[in-house]
Amino acid sequence: MPEGFDTWESYFYPETYSPQLGNGTLRNKFDERDFFELKDREYGQTARRGFELEAGMVDIPKTFDAEHLKAIHRYLFQDVYEWAGEYRTVNMSKGPGREFGRVDNGEVDRYLSEVHQVATSTDWASISRSDFIATSATVFAYVNQAHPFREGNGRTSKQFMHDVAAGSPFRFEFDRVTPEQWNQGSAMSRPDLDKHAPDPTSLVPIFHAISVEMPAPAADPLADVRAVIGGSYQRSPNEATRGAGQSGQQPPQARRSGPGYMSDRFPTGGLER
Repeated sequence: MPEGFDTWESYFYPETYSPQLGNGTLRNKFDERDFFELKDREYGQTARRGFELEAGMVDIPKTFDAEHLKAIHRYLFQDVYEWAGEYRTVNMSKGPGREFGRVDNGEVDRYLSEVHQVATSTDWASISRSDFIATSATVFAYVNQAHPFREGNGRTSKQFMHDVAAGSPFRFEFDRVTPEQWNQGSAMSRPDLDKHAPDPTSLVPIFHAISVEMPAPAADPLADVRAVIGGSYQRSPNEATRGAGQSGQQPPQARRSGPGYMSDRFPTGGLER
């Protein structure tokens, strides 16, 4: 983490910070003091970087852990914030209920370790749609509760979820739900005050709506022609009998599958404003 970002107030330009609101303009690489102008420039830059990620122009290792999330955040926000790709240094909450993962006791890493466990123990390639929806909702609920970055958690987690879906027969179309539906489902998934684990129940209908089956690969129009041509040639006795007796071999067994928000502007204990 670059120096100078060790308190809630230190993330903001002092002249823009309101102690009453706990808000202001985040210090940024544009040196832009206007809150709304910064938002426009931030979204423009991150949209461009997001397109590059989705187009496969950048190779980010798909490890489905904290480093994976950090790499996505670093790439998306590299043009905007000095601390892109770094954990926040302050605790945060949003609205009523339990705060997000704490940075002073290792809780953020614990949530992301649980993300890694679920993501890497699931057989995404052969997963059913219902299991895909339920497991994806669980993965996102834990990423959301970790909320590892000072700003940009929603965009980072959505890109992360695209990577999760890439190994499955499905993809996500996030515009199939409204921002209000997404935010409400995310907020309701957060743990009760005395709990650690988030509850993904409220996210299941959201992921049901945004999960779309990938189209089947286009059929090869020349496959039948090649098969006919190949079968018309005479084969030697050795070639004709090659592989005989191997029909009893069993294919490898697939493993069974295992078990965003608005801008992050509010310190621990603060109300959503």
